[in-house]
Amino acid sequence: MSSYRCWAEISRAALRHNAAAARRMLGANVALLAVIKANGYGHGLAEVAKALADEAQLFGVANLPEAIEAREAVPHPVIILGPALPKERTEIAARGFIPSVSNYEEALAFSRVAPNERPVEGNCAIDTGMGRMGMAEEGAIHELKRIAALPNLHLHSVSTHLPVADEDFAFTRRQLAGFQALAAKIRQEVPGAYMIHVLPSAGVMSFGASAFEMVRAGLMLYGSAPLADLQDRLQPALTLKTRVALLRELPAGRSISYGRTFVTERPTRVATLAVGYADGLPRSVSGRGAAVLIRGERCPVLGRITMDLTMVDVTQVRDVSLGDEVVLIGRQGDEQILAAEVARQASSVAWEIFTGIGSRVARVYL
Repeated sequence: MSSYRCWAEISRAALRHNAAAARRMLGANVALLAVIKANGYGHGLAEVAKALADEAQLFGVANLPEAIEAREAVPHPVIILGPALPKERTEIAARGFIPSVSNYEEALAFSRVAPNERPVEGNCAIDTGMGRMGMAEEGAIHELKRIAALPNLHLHSVSTHLPVADEDFAFTRRQLAGFQALAAKIRQEVPGAYMIHVLPSAGVMSFGASAFEMVRAGLMLYGSAPLADLQDRLQPALTLKTRVALLRELPAGRSISYGRTFVTERPTRVATLAVGYADGLPRSVSGRGAAVLIRGERCPVLGRITMDLTMVDVTQVRDVSLGDEVVLIGRQGDEQILAAEVARQASSVAWEIFTGIGSRVARVYL
């Protein structure tokens, strides 16, 4: 790794630890759908799938290209959690992926392109508050009956999504109670061996008793808790690193970076790092107390983060040298910077921090 300018170290053991933590929060017979969309939340889709092959029963992706990549890595069932484009339906059916449908018309289209020897298995989404996809809960039973009657589409699962499981517990409790009542009616009126799933990571960690037959664990698998007070149950799987590329002694009164938003107030030793916002260190954390770890100490970011380079204050750090490892996300010595910390400084979320790690950042699997 000595040749890397900027790289992410990803721990397979941490991924498996987090999957095991999810299992402990659930009943023994609840299936684990590992969400590996968006390049495994920036961790690498194929390698994450391989690492979790023994822990997960299914994998979830956003679209057809991701489903193909997942199938090349592991033989597990793959659910496409987003809506398919019309031109993608034939290939989804031919490859045996599980599409998510929001209405009878979508289901009918998949039934018509199903291979002769194998019906399409479909995940039927119900909208109970997300407003993104899914059939209206008021007419869901009627719609599901029509879908269940299609000749070449079988119900694999019925699902809904929680929009505020990590923010508004009162709303989520009401949403879950309403969906549980609806699910009981669906079971009565729509026969079949389909599974029901509703809980994402925040739901798994806070509402595990409402797990039904399957859960969709995403962020927690990567070691970032959507609920900060539960972070100690997880192990961060990713450490984002770069190197000191340049060291300079600047006098008081010298401006740093675009916009001259920072001016030194004293003689300052400045390290220029081989990382910028093109690599995944958000420009929006500039001027908001962001820091990096060098030799186990926090070093403040100075001025605006640029596309390829970032400047930090190393005046108080002894023996900093060119090529030293710098931790942007992760642990070094006794100090740690979580993705959630970077997200707060960026007025964002950990999901965006992970998925924003650029393509020129090497992924190294441990």
